[in-house]
Amino acid sequence: MSASRRLSLPFADREQAGTLLAEMLADAGLADPVILALPRGGVAVAVPVAERLAAPLEVLVTRKIGHPLQPELGLGAIAEGGEPVFDQGLLEQLGVEEDELAPIVAREREELDRRVRAYRGDRPLPALAGRDVVVVDDGLATGGTARAALRAVRRSKPGRTVLAVPVGSSRTVTALRDEADEVVVLATPPGFHAVGQWYVRFGQLTDADVLRLLRQGR
Repeated sequence: MSASRRLSLPFADREQAGTLLAEMLADAGLADPVILALPRGGVAVAVPVAERLAAPLEVLVTRKIGHPLQPELGLGAIAEGGEPVFDQGLLEQLGVEEDELAPIVAREREELDRRVRAYRGDRPLPALAGRDVVVVDDGLATGGTARAALRAVRRSKPGRTVLAVPVGSSRTVTALRDEADEVVVLATPPGFHAVGQWYVRFGQLTDADVLRLLRQGR
């Protein structure tokens, strides 16, 4: 589902993008939905979504698995409750074996666990079985973390999985349609290079920002 023709890009900020996304999701016929935001940026988008749908909001923590020599190059991702998901095409292209990434996966698991404790403490994720689950992020570039998140959610046997983002690469959006029952995206503009180029204000959020937004969303 896309609404590209109705929009004027860039978005002012994540809150505005989330408000527009919420209006589209309000017509999606969701049943007893749970909103799971991918921190950090996805939380700011998810707050107006949860408010509009009168749905519980929680974080689903994910971590990128970077190249050993180029950490910013994502070779995969991991989400809480799930297993590492690798970009097999990129691994083959670079000649990297999954076993070589085991130390990086272990470090990212530790950071993932730290963030879960920071954001939720001892509070578990909401029960997802049989419910419509909306996974929200601020945009899709390569889609690695979204893919890991969706696969982790599917292990809980939800009624329906929906990936919702304000903006994304058209190629990535197409690829992720096999991972979710529905992908809701407001815009898939040509010339997509990075999520931040489609926002006027796209500052990095801190853990404190995430906690403040979660309190607001709840």
